[in-house]
Amino acid sequence: MPITFRRSIRILPGIRLNLNRRSWSITVGPANGPKRTYNSTGRRTTSMDLPGPFGWRHTSSRRRDS
Repeated sequence: MPITFRRSIRILPGIRLNLNRRSWSITVGPANGPKRTYNSTGRRTTSMDLPGPFGWRHTSSRRRDS
């Protein structure tokens, strides 16, 4: 089993800094409602918890020009 590192730090109400071994991200949004996540690798995710065992998530990646 590999060793993993994941840490979530609350900066302000509704704003979290998420850290893991390879990248970091910032999540903005209330505890109960839509959230927007911006990742250091360019990935952006919008998500929302729905009642019951349901949830909604949309992920897009920023295109990097070389």
